[in-house]
Amino acid sequence: MARGDSVLAKLPVLAKVGIAALFVVLIGVAYFVVFYGDLASSITAEQSKEARLRGELSTARQAEFSYQKDLAELSDRQQRQRELVKILPTDTEYPQFLSSVQNVANVSGIALTAWSPMPEVPDQFYSRVPMKLSLTGRYHQIAKFFHGVGQLDRVINMENISLTDPKPDGEDIVVKVDALATAFRAKPDAQASTPADKRGAKVGP
Repeated sequence: MARGDSVLAKLPVLAKVGIAALFVVLIGVAYFVVFYGDLASSITAEQSKEARLRGELSTARQAEFSYQKDLAELSDRQQRQRELVKILPTDTEYPQFLSSVQNVANVSGIALTAWSPMPEVPDQFYSRVPMKLSLTGRYHQIAKFFHGVGQLDRVINMENISLTDPKPDGEDIVVKVDALATAFRAKPDAQASTPADKRGAKVGP
């Protein structure tokens, strides 16, 4: 029999129980240190990872919000630019100019008998695009025509208006109208600073 076994055998039962309990406690401590310690480290690492991912998600959401805001601002700016180009284009666009006037004349019931584009007249922020017009119609049709020109998107002034050659037409009088229709073309480098509140036709002598 080994000496250790003989010593252990000579111990009282209570001592043997104590030794066994101590052995169990040591095993438990070892288990706690080895397994629970690793588990705690894993939990801490996962918590740190979760916090980092939450931070990245918050940053991504802020970036998305900023992107959507910038996108909305860009869309709004582009829409305003399109509206401004309608009012004050950067090109002369004589065909579109004449087409707009012709459409208003058709709606008003008057006849556009002649037109003559004239050279542009440059100004500081824009260029004047004049066109001589000759029309015939009744007085109320002429008034409707001038009003219709004032409702166009593009800025067009009606100037140097003269009414001549009145002729009876039933209960109405048909007159010939000569006028200078002046549209405007924005200079590309000054378009942003050109006021857009000049809409409407100017009826002058």
